Amino acid sequence: MIEEYVKRTTRHSPCESELFDSEAALLDWVDRQAGRTPAYAILLDSRGKEYSSEEFAGQIGRLRDEGTQRLVLAIGPADGWSPEARQRADLLLSLGRMTLPHQLARVVLAEQVYRAFTILAGHPYHSGH
Repeated sequence: MIEEYVKRTTRHSPCESELFDSEAALLDWVDRQAGRTPAYAILLDSRGKEYSSEEFAGQIGRLRDEGTQRLVLAIGPADGWSPEARQRADLLLSLGRMTLPHQLARVVLAEQVYRAFTILAGHPYHSGH
C-alpha cells in the first residue's frame, strides 16, 4: 500500500519512501538534502500537533508556496524521538492519540500525503469526509 500511495503522489510532486537504521542516520540524511532551502522536517510524535486532512493539506500548500523544496516526514523509533531530534524538527505531527504499529503508521501517513496533494489539486479523491 505504501508503494501505491507513493506512486500516486508522484503524479503531483516528486515523492519517495526511505527507511533508516537509526535516528542519527535519518537526521544526517535530512541535513544533507541539497536545495536552495533546507529540508523541512516533520516528525511524527504522539505529542505533536493534530490536523484534519484539510488542515494538513493547507500546511503542505503553504510550505510549497513559501518555497520549501524538500519536505521530509518521518516516523520515529519505537522508543520515541530524542530531545535533539524533537528540537531539530520544524514540526511535530501526531496522527492521533492512539499508538499505531510503525508499518500501519507508514501506510496512514502515505495515504494522508496523497490525500493532501489531491485536496490541493481539487481532485475528487477527497470528498470532505
